[in-house]
Amino acid sequence: MDIALTAINPRHFRDVMGCHPTGVCVVTAAANDGARFGMVVGSFTSISLDPPLVGFFPDKKSTSWPRIEATGHFCANILAANQVHHSSRFASRIEDKFEGIDHRLSPHGQPLLEDVLAWIDCSIESVTEIGDHLLVVGAVRSLEKRDDGTPLLFFRGGYHGIVDCLGSST
Repeated sequence: MDIALTAINPRHFRDVMGCHPTGVCVVTAAANDGARFGMVVGSFTSISLDPPLVGFFPDKKSTSWPRIEATGHFCANILAANQVHHSSRFASRIEDKFEGIDHRLSPHGQPLLEDVLAWIDCSIESVTEIGDHLLVVGAVRSLEKRDDGTPLLFFRGGYHGIVDCLGSST
């Protein structure tokens, strides 16, 4: 059966996809000279348990991604509900996104934001072009989580906590 594709309005596509909540994550990396880089992603996901692989989808036009890619590594910092300020900071175009942000280094030397809900330290396994984005696959080298807290979510164009999304129907 040959089905003719209809043009999809990009704004409508974004609005419909906004009905699916995503976690908010800051991907960080450090170069050998100590330079630090970071970017916000809402597309971070688990790919495989054996071997442990994760992935995310940076925009091809991202100015932060090429710097992160050049390091060969990244740390995915999963933000807690009270860390909207980290998302705003790392989504900005300011030069030093880490200025005034408490962080330390992960076991493999990547910037690790303090008090995140969880973190996953990876080496870059592969990068594949897909549409106007890239699929970055990371091989997990170490990871950890907090035992308390809830995630920061992005839903219908705004930030939310889990309680916000549940509404009063519970």
